[in-house]
Amino acid sequence: MRISTGIAGLDKMLNGGLIPGRAYLVKGEPGLGKTTMSIQFLMAGVRNGEDVLYITLEESLDMVKSDMAKFGFDLDNPLFHGIDATPVGKKTHIFEGIYYNEFAENFEKFSRAVEEQIKEHKIRRVAVDPITMLKLTTKNELEYRRAFLEFLKVFTRYDVTVLITSSILGRDLEVEEYLTSGVIELRRYGVKGRMVKGIQILKLRGSPFDEDVRPYQFTDRGIEVYSSESLYAR
Repeated sequence: MRISTGIAGLDKMLNGGLIPGRAYLVKGEPGLGKTTMSIQFLMAGVRNGEDVLYITLEESLDMVKSDMAKFGFDLDNPLFHGIDATPVGKKTHIFEGIYYNEFAENFEKFSRAVEEQIKEHKIRRVAVDPITMLKLTTKNELEYRRAFLEFLKVFTRYDVTVLITSSILGRDLEVEEYLTSGVIELRRYGVKGRMVKGIQILKLRGSPFDEDVRPYQFTDRGIEVYSSESLYAR
């Protein structure tokens, strides 16, 4: 059984969609559609009658709602739940005024808030956007790895499918890439003298997948992936 990402072309690349109950990483530079992809994934759940949870750590929830309305996504739907963990968030000031030596305590508080929402609303899908903001509050990689692993266990405990976005890019594999079941990368490519957006699946544990880079673009309905086209043929 697979569940849809809300993007038909990406589902095809994933050999039918995501394996439920697992965590997946979506990484890429700012402006490439990580938030839009997260919301499309959640709204696909809403259309199925599922309760979903969006956790924003960078842009305020009100701003995300405004931006996503342009694609026709109604984030005021009663099945859509949000945690605003941004410094200016009105509801949840979890990381306001944080210091490095307070990270473990604050991360535990954050995990508890997420777990409470999952239990209260019987959440089936979660998007965390972006995990980068949590990583920047840690003083070392080991501390972050332990905290991130405990965070993932919350979703595993309730058989929740989660998309986690990250803006940190580099040659070396990040902690999130090791610990999640799949990795999707969004990038800009130079093709025939112009910049084109491309999507590639780098990892999908337990399943075959399309390894090619496929073009995608923003439409008035969100992101559209052209799974049958070659990036360099456009």
